[in-house]
Amino acid sequence: MTKGSGKYNTAALSITVIVAELLFWLTILGLYLALKAYVPGIAYQRPLWFWSLLALPTLAAIYLIGLQWKNGRLKKLGELELIPYLFPELSSTRSLLKFFLFRYAIACFLFGIIDPKIGNRLEEVTTQGIDLVIALDVSKSMLAEDIKPNRIERSKQAISQLLNRLNGDRICLIVFAGDAYVQLPITTDYEAARLFLGGVDTDVVPVQGTALGTAIELGIESFDPESTTSKSIVVITDGENHEDDAVRAAEKAAELGITVHAIGMGSTEGAPIPEYNRSGKRTGFKKDEGGNTVVSSLDEDMLRKVVSAGNGIFTRASSSYVGLNELVDELSGMEKKELGTFSFADYEHRFQWFLIAGILLLVIDTTIGSGKKKWSSSLSLFDA
Repeated sequence: MTKGSGKYNTAALSITVIVAELLFWLTILGLYLALKAYVPGIAYQRPLWFWSLLALPTLAAIYLIGLQWKNGRLKKLGELELIPYLFPELSSTRSLLKFFLFRYAIACFLFGIIDPKIGNRLEEVTTQGIDLVIALDVSKSMLAEDIKPNRIERSKQAISQLLNRLNGDRICLIVFAGDAYVQLPITTDYEAARLFLGGVDTDVVPVQGTALGTAIELGIESFDPESTTSKSIVVITDGENHEDDAVRAAEKAAELGITVHAIGMGSTEGAPIPEYNRSGKRTGFKKDEGGNTVVSSLDEDMLRKVVSAGNGIFTRASSSYVGLNELVDELSGMEKKELGTFSFADYEHRFQWFLIAGILLLVIDTTIGSGKKKWSSSLSLFDA
């Protein structure tokens, strides 16, 4: 009987696995940065699956822990000097090779799921649309809950639904309270709009109040002055304007050929304004100087005057209805002009390469038996 090593050389194997793992991640990082810098047409079908690559170092840890466990089991089978004779064909080299084949096969399958794809040409896509500014009221009164879950969250849902129904139109997002700010400049990137919209709350504008006229004026300034397409401003607010002359701002917009629409958030009966501490826990309701609870109600009359001056339409929202159909019909009826933009088209999926490579590695792995030592002594670096 030939005498073997009788155990796995866990020290050498651990060092090799750790070094290989570090080299793998450095290579992946380098390739990612190089592709990002020099291949602008690359994209990933399922980018969130990049997180699944964290399973690879977990596999390495499980492998090394398994070797320690196997060595412990071997020691319990008999005297230490007899174990090499009982398992003469045990090979650390073969064990490491099979692990690497399996580990990199899994890596290939994960990259196949991520599915890198490359645009094979850059083409100009011409679309028709209008320029649209959405001005969202983020004053504290928008926290009132007469519309569920509250006015501002229902407004964000309405904007998200509106984005789903736009096609080729350029949009700009403005937030306002006591002052107004451009949250997203005019663009056709609806995903960016959703990203910015997700971060909107009543704390994004430091000055409280409802400067509706300022928001309309900022909307006018936010349009591309060289664009000849139709322009429209949609104001989403409870209408409690205390700061400026919103009707005059709407008249100014109409003089420039810009229509002003409004979605009224809230009820005419009104609701108290919740107050929260820093941890987000409700502490009560807003009170006036006399200690009375402040009730915020929809100022529908004022909003109707604004849209009348701006040649637009008014819709009143509820917990289940926002009036988007009327608004979308109105926007769809506006004259559209061609808007040119550039984008990568005809992406070619590359997942097949990774799946084929993964399958080949698994096939090779299965051809390396665990019971017969087929490798020469020159490969037995880890068997000492």
